[in-house]
Amino acid sequence: MRYATFAPKSHFNDGKSAISQPMKEWQKLNYEIYTLRQARREVRSRWRRILEDLGFQKEAESLLSVTKQSTISNPKNMKKAMELLLRLADDTAIFPAGWDLPERYLYIMDRLICLDAVEDFLNIAHRRFPKAHEQTGTKRIK
Repeated sequence: MRYATFAPKSHFNDGKSAISQPMKEWQKLNYEIYTLRQARREVRSRWRRILEDLGFQKEAESLLSVTKQSTISNPKNMKKAMELLLRLADDTAIFPAGWDLPERYLYIMDRLICLDAVEDFLNIAHRRFPKAHEQTGTKRIK
């Protein structure tokens, strides 16, 4: 009967350190993904709360829902939606600092323009999520 032999301890440690570096990179990547998802959830939650404050309790989720089939209702609204979204990002803390603005919020701004609720949304966002002066900076749409 033959018994399995194990590599000397020094060889085992070399293999372990070779494995630990990819593991560290994986853990770091996992943490970054988790952090990004948490930030997205927080932004969505902020938008939902403002929509609910506007009286869209039942419609908030459908207003926030953007899919590949979503379209801008009126091409003329695209420029206005972009300007308002950039203003919102520059003047409030609704988005985390250093974030590229997700394109999905252009569609939501378009919906608010169509509902004639965009100015009220901006006013509530300014009150609920004021931006500190050191946080100001221009964003770009991603």
